[in-house]
Amino acid sequence: MSTSVSVTARRLAAAALAAGALVSVVTLPASAADHARPERPEVKISDVQYDSPGRDDRSNRSLNREWVEITNTTRRAVNLDGWTLQDEDGRTYTFDHYRLEGRATVRIHTGHGHDTDTDLYQDRRHYVWDNRSDTATLRNDHGRFIDDASWGHHRHGGRHHR
Repeated sequence: MSTSVSVTARRLAAAALAAGALVSVVTLPASAADHARPERPEVKISDVQYDSPGRDDRSNRSLNREWVEITNTTRRAVNLDGWTLQDEDGRTYTFDHYRLEGRATVRIHTGHGHDTDTDLYQDRRHYVWDNRSDTATLRNDHGRFIDDASWGHHRHGGRHHR
């Protein structure tokens, strides 16, 4: 009788272990879902030309060779109306009635020009981006941080370009 009880006890123990293993496997995805992956940014600063090629003679041509590119990495369009692009000194460009199509890039030039789907102009007469060090910061229409790009001395610890 003790052999029968011993075999039964082993079978019950094995069944309990198997049930416990099954429960932990079933609950694993639920606990993994609690640690969701951070979302990739939908809109980001993809490139910066902070040092206008050639002489810095403040001509409109030279000013427009200084630019920041913003890319929409998703398939759907994003309304950038009210979003801002700002340097460390507080100079701010505000997007006005602009929609960035999915998987598209827009270049924001410093000087004067005619806005198109791919090129926007700040209409400034002076350079914005410091050649030695600066940070370009993109914020949405609620003032929430979206992305930044830094070069030279990192005053704000942003992502480095170049």
